Amino acid sequence: MGKATRDAYGEALKELGGRYRDIVVLDADLSKSTKTAVFAKAYPDRFINVGIAEQNLVGTAAGLAAAGKIPFLSTFAMFAAGRAFEQIRNSVCYPHLNVKICATHAGLTVGEDGASHQAIEDINLMRGLPGMTVLVPADATETHQAVAWAAEYKGPVYLRLGRSSVPDIFGESYRFAPGRAALLAEGADLTIIACGIMVAPARQAADELTQAGLSARVLAMASIKPIDRDAIVKAARDTGALVTCEEHSIIGGLGSAVAEVLAENAPAPLERVGVLDTFGESGTPDALLAKYNLTAADIVRAAKRVVERKR
Repeated sequence: MGKATRDAYGEALKELGGRYRDIVVLDADLSKSTKTAVFAKAYPDRFINVGIAEQNLVGTAAGLAAAGKIPFLSTFAMFAAGRAFEQIRNSVCYPHLNVKICATHAGLTVGEDGASHQAIEDINLMRGLPGMTVLVPADATETHQAVAWAAEYKGPVYLRLGRSSVPDIFGESYRFAPGRAALLAEGADLTIIACGIMVAPARQAADELTQAGLSARVLAMASIKPIDRDAIVKAARDTGALVTCEEHSIIGGLGSAVAEVLAENAPAPLERVGVLDTFGESGTPDALLAKYNLTAADIVRAAKRVVERKR
């Protein structure tokens, strides 16, 4: 098992702080949980804790960006995308300011904190904002590279990070690029497209499908917006059936983004593995993933359904 993407974020921030003197990190009294405390310890003069005031968090970051700084702000995804949505819309995206919103504790795997803290709508909210880039890295390597890319990019970025540890997916040769999917496995019968913590079970599902005589292509889609339209269209034309996997509502997230590309370019059967039209609840991460049908076994079942639809 690797590390949580929030841990990789903290490490990346510390490294980037030494290279970019204009980086300023802000938090809303959760720096130990979001791992911005790592940066705060190394560069206390460039760290701001605004307290439990997420709307002010975004407004302050917007002001710093307008003054030429590179602000990275962090809090839980529920509070960033939810409580401060209006400020992100009007103070960051409308003037297209250079603010990086790095939200941790996304999805069901917040666990025992329950439905009030489980952001399963945040991708939907953020990808609907004009000019916003939305990234959901799968492991520590991809997170580190996505954070480094965000520091160089001029414009708003929403980076979705998790609480729980995830397996290592990518090796040293991997290079993250926005708008580009990573091909993890070739296949001819269907394509599985996953993001975030669902990339590991997607790979496991592909292995299990091989035993059932089905060949699955696997794409890791960290970049939700911009999305790799070419990879999706090619997958539809090559394999004729697709499954999307996300730790997010099936409404408005990765599955919806893929469905939009298919409808406009290459219609094909699609099954979406994700949280249905419901809230989460308190429980351990593994128990929640099982209850809400976000396991490798659930992906296998969706794959078999979509192949039957193709036939």
